Amino acid sequence: MTVSEYLKQNTAEYHDAAEKLFNSEKIFNKTFTLEDYKKIINTNYLMLLHSEDKIFEKLSERFSGKLQLDDRKKLPLIEQDLKSLSLESTAASHELEFTSEREALGAMYVIEGSTLGGNVITKQLSKTEGFDEVTFNFFGCYQENTGAMWKNFKEVLDAEVPEEQYDEVLSGAKKLYTFLLNVS
Repeated sequence: MTVSEYLKQNTAEYHDAAEKLFNSEKIFNKTFTLEDYKKIINTNYLMLLHSEDKIFEKLSERFSGKLQLDDRKKLPLIEQDLKSLSLESTAASHELEFTSEREALGAMYVIEGSTLGGNVITKQLSKTEGFDEVTFNFFGCYQENTGAMWKNFKEVLDAEVPEEQYDEVLSGAKKLYTFLLNVS
């Protein structure tokens, strides 16, 4: 089993809880409102604000090129979304720390995974009434390259993380999911 399969299996309950928290089913039955969207953007903003720099700081130089880290920065994009939605930037009520590079990779798995869902969200909401003026900077960050960016991330993760480090990577993913689920 690869580390990406291990993460998918062992974070399924967190993923489901996040979908429930964000009323994801409303996206598909077109009852998702602008207020729902503001909640999802604000929560993801807090997650990125408190994790992105810490993740990138923990990753060694070898990941910079392999993962195209400069192309994966999402905080400036979600800040544009906050501004376009007239939301105030706020701080989270608790801190988030990653103790190792492997934990940082696990947290990055959660963020990169959100881009897959974000692509679906963008497509659905752009067809939903009331979302004509919405800019999907964060959720549409990779546009047509979403699949390729996810595939690249998983390939690097699977190639770089040996089995004895899977639990440490999982720990980082769980930390970020727990933060996300408790910050809103």
